[in-house]
Amino acid sequence: MISTAEMAMREDLAAAYRLIARFGMDDIIHTHISARLPEEPELLLINRYGDLFREVTPESLAVIDHHGQQMRGQQAPINTAGIVIHTAVHAARPDAVCVMHTHTAAGVAVSCLEEGLLPLNQTSLLFYGQVGYHEFEGIALDPGEQERLVADLGTNRAMILRNHGLLTVGRSIGEAFSLMYNLEQACRIQLSALGSGRPIHLPSKEVCERTARQYEADPDGAAELEWLALRRLAGMPIEGH
Repeated sequence: MISTAEMAMREDLAAAYRLIARFGMDDIIHTHISARLPEEPELLLINRYGDLFREVTPESLAVIDHHGQQMRGQQAPINTAGIVIHTAVHAARPDAVCVMHTHTAAGVAVSCLEEGLLPLNQTSLLFYGQVGYHEFEGIALDPGEQERLVADLGTNRAMILRNHGLLTVGRSIGEAFSLMYNLEQACRIQLSALGSGRPIHLPSKEVCERTARQYEADPDGAAELEWLALRRLAGMPIEGH
């Protein structure tokens, strides 16, 4: 029997998968989003390997432990790289309710640039001082990589996996999605600006730090309003609305 709290988490996570697809950030059946179960924090929800992101439903999500073992429900294939990356982050970060990972063209392109993500604009400044970098070690199939991955992430809200892609960590599914959407936008803007061939103008360090503090304060409660709007876009029910 699925509890009310678990079903709410499943609905949010299914919405996130559908939104990643809707905004063109999916990679056929690859990449992953995971969420910690609210009443069983040692267990995670993750997609079945083989489902398109637009096909994910609250009921189709698999339950795994921090070792990648499927704990209940019909057994389904789970991507090994997803297990290696996501279980490591959830185990190391108690605040990591949701972990998102993508392989978008813009994200991978920026991951290949020596300078990484530049503090070019308002969107990228959401991540000022909050991005880790992890060197590429090949496809993430080796559990031995987990220790280095979480060390490189540290306490940051996002990480750029060199020559690989993007990762965000949220205290909720809505926060993790917002971070991923904005990180993707920041990468697209950066590539567009660099591609213009014109000199680049960067904000001052003081303005960068001030903008990052403003984002952290969220005085208008934008995060909650944004996720409610995104749930409607994903076609998911919203209790009380």
